[in-house]
Amino acid sequence: MESKNVIAAISLSAAVIIFYSLFFQPDPEVIKKNIAEKKKIESSSDTPSLDKNENFTKLSRQDALKENDRVQFENNNIIGSISLKGATIDDLTFKKYNVELNSDEKVILLSPRNVDDGYIIESGFVTSNKNIDVPDASTLWEISGNRKLSASNPIKLTWSNSQNITFEKHISLDDQFLFTIKEKIINRSNKSYNFYSYGQIIRNKLPEISGFYILHEGFLSVLDDELIEEDYDDIQEKKFTSTAQEGFVGISDKYWITTVIPQKGKEFKTTFDYKNKFRANYITSQGTEVGPNSSMEEKIQIITAAKRVKIIDGYAENLKINKFDLVIDWGFMYFITKPLFFALDYFFKLLGNYGLAIIAVTVCIRLAFFPLANFSFKSMGKMKLLAPEMARLKELHKDDKMKLQQAMMALYKKEKVNPMSGCLPILVQIPVFFAFYKILFVTLEMRHMPFYGWIKDLSDRDPTSIFNLFGLIPWDPPSFLLIGAWPIIMGITMFIQQKLNPTPPDPIQAKIFMFFPLFLTVILAPFAAGLVIYWSFNNIFTMIQQYFVQRKMTVKTT
Repeated sequence: MESKNVIAAISLSAAVIIFYSLFFQPDPEVIKKNIAEKKKIESSSDTPSLDKNENFTKLSRQDALKENDRVQFENNNIIGSISLKGATIDDLTFKKYNVELNSDEKVILLSPRNVDDGYIIESGFVTSNKNIDVPDASTLWEISGNRKLSASNPIKLTWSNSQNITFEKHISLDDQFLFTIKEKIINRSNKSYNFYSYGQIIRNKLPEISGFYILHEGFLSVLDDELIEEDYDDIQEKKFTSTAQEGFVGISDKYWITTVIPQKGKEFKTTFDYKNKFRANYITSQGTEVGPNSSMEEKIQIITAAKRVKIIDGYAENLKINKFDLVIDWGFMYFITKPLFFALDYFFKLLGNYGLAIIAVTVCIRLAFFPLANFSFKSMGKMKLLAPEMARLKELHKDDKMKLQQAMMALYKKEKVNPMSGCLPILVQIPVFFAFYKILFVTLEMRHMPFYGWIKDLSDRDPTSIFNLFGLIPWDPPSFLLIGAWPIIMGITMFIQQKLNPTPPDPIQAKIFMFFPLFLTVILAPFAAGLVIYWSFNNIFTMIQQYFVQRKMTVKTT
């Protein structure tokens, strides 16, 4: 019966991987072909450029915010302002997120273009007709009606040129992170003109990158059905251009995202480039003709969000933005990582602490792999019982390694023991381990979440160190000496667990295994405390199961 459970567990794991690869994972050849085709597409010769000659004197953020008239905005999540010069969204602060755990300073995402680390969003219309004036970065817009933008109060900005054409922006804000802008052109002249709508994100300089290969930070878009991720350094060397019928254009940080979503139903060209500043923009591929005494209107959406899963998934569903949930970098094991996050979130709501949620999920994982682990522990128990016989064979064939190997293989076959079976539970749990690592590293929900005792942030390393006796000695050791209490607990659990396993027959191999817990303790010390807590409790639950299985076997043999 137990063999059937083991086979069923292995078969189910294999079926999940095969099912995903067959039905969800894109064909690599198709991806290559699509990328090749899209990179060949060039913009039509009459499409106007978004390049502009801009010369600004660099100012402090405080001075830059005072330089021009502004429209303030605020809701429950963000606060900031829109500059009436250029009608740019260039001042945004997250109200609920602090820069550091023990700081009251709030996270600032956007800053004016003439600030050293300026980061702005702009939108509007351009034309290939050089005789027509269109709004640009120096245009002074007028506001009518409401003087403050909020979830219940939209605003209206207007500007008219000398050719009797009026441009309007009707801007509304939801209660989270979504700006909706209805851009309108009213042509009161007796001529027809073509206009192209655009949206653009500009970042003056390279932001501070977390530096981990498991997370993408930089340019990010979904164009039609394809996820595009480009690093800052790649775009500094070569720009990216592609066209699509639908999608979004964005720049992604570890916890924050800035995106512009074009109006659906119109083909647009997307460009990522670097010309003394980073730019991610789109422009419609075909112009829209606005005849005499007529008007046109386009709607774009701007999301400047904290990357909380519920909020991002909500926008993806409600606004029908294809693959918008991928702005959170779930990684190539998406089909494991995201369900695991939802399991953690469920237990968090139940228990009120993400540390307890990690332990609860660990219990569930142990139960899921119970048959496989039982099979493995029984095999290892048999190996332990065979230790005296193996020692006798080693002494008997100490001068002939070939005969020793043959005798040991014959013993394994006779007693129906597989010496590699102990690796099965570890191999199955490796994807879960990396999924936990991914969740703790990339999800905003884990940021600054405490456990009990000295762990104030599960997404950060254990702050204690054995080299200052966990804070008893008034000395701050360098980062490479920060081997905290939880990594040591994890190392101890690994050492005890190792004692329950049979000793490897090879002396050199036995010494390597003896130092393995110490090695992993040092390696995992800089990792997120939540990950170390997961591994510690996983070891504890494994030991409990292994102890009872081997004790039962010992009782039977006696």
